[in-house]
Amino acid sequence: MLDLHHIFAMQKRALFFLLALCALGWGFTPYQTIFAGIAVGAFFGTYNFWILVRRMEKFDRSISEGKKIGSIGTALRFASGIAAAATAILWPNYFHLISTVIGLMIPYIFLFVERIVAHVRNR
Repeated sequence: MLDLHHIFAMQKRALFFLLALCALGWGFTPYQTIFAGIAVGAFFGTYNFWILVRRMEKFDRSISEGKKIGSIGTALRFASGIAAAATAILWPNYFHLISTVIGLMIPYIFLFVERIVAHVRNR
C-alpha cells in the first residue's frame, strides 16, 4: 500500500489539473460561479486531506511510541468545510454553493478512484 505522502502528492497533482480545468471553464463558459465554486471547494477539500495526512502521521507516531493517542483533527476539518460553505454563502455572485460542496468532496473521490485503479492493477 502506498504511504500517505505519496497519496497526498498524487492528490496535489490531480488538484492542479482540476484547478486548470476550472480556470478554463471559468474563462470560457457562462458558468463562472459553478467553476469558481468547484475550485474553492477542491482547494478546501485538499486542505482537509492535508490536515488528515498530518494528523494520521502524528497518530501513528503516538501509537508506535506508546504515548497517549490524540484526535485526528475532525473539528478542524469541519471548520474548514464550514469556511468553504461560508465563503460561497457570503459571495453568491462569485461562488455557487452546491458546486463548492461538491468541490469539498473531490479529493475523496480522487482517493476512491485511485484505490480502485491500484486494486485493478494489482490483480
